[in-house]
Amino acid sequence: MKRRLLILLMAALAVCSCGIYSFTGTSIQADVNTITIPYVEYKALRVNPSLSNDLTEALQDKYRKLTRLEQVDVDGDLELVCEITGYDVKATAVTADEQASQNRLTVTVKVEFSNKKYPEDDVSKSFSAYEDFDATQSLDAVEGTLCETIIEKLVEDIFNATVAQW
Repeated sequence: MKRRLLILLMAALAVCSCGIYSFTGTSIQADVNTITIPYVEYKALRVNPSLSNDLTEALQDKYRKLTRLEQVDVDGDLELVCEITGYDVKATAVTADEQASQNRLTVTVKVEFSNKKYPEDDVSKSFSAYEDFDATQSLDAVEGTLCETIIEKLVEDIFNATVAQW
């Protein structure tokens, strides 16, 4: 009986220990309560009119679903400022007659993450993600699907680097 009680007590302490870790993998201090995620600016030369909006919504959704943070328009304890700096298509595979057989769409996002209460957690970094597609297809035909997958990768990388601190 005492052994079961001791095991139960140890398990409870392990779950509650320091209060900054969660089952979603985040490590947010207990006194950090709000986050500001402004609209993602688009600064790439090649234009995708919906990418800024799609990325902004995906980031806001991720932080809303996987953290306890309240999203505020200004002056959050945390601030995540992003800008799309690259949107490029390049050939990645060439056939024997020097024709592109595979193309790659790459999106690059510059991230400035600041923690007003714990500035040692600040992150300033660029993230890139890409998807390959068959060169016989036009970018217009596959762009929507490619961008969805790229946004998922970017959001996961940004989330992990900021509040999951991986």
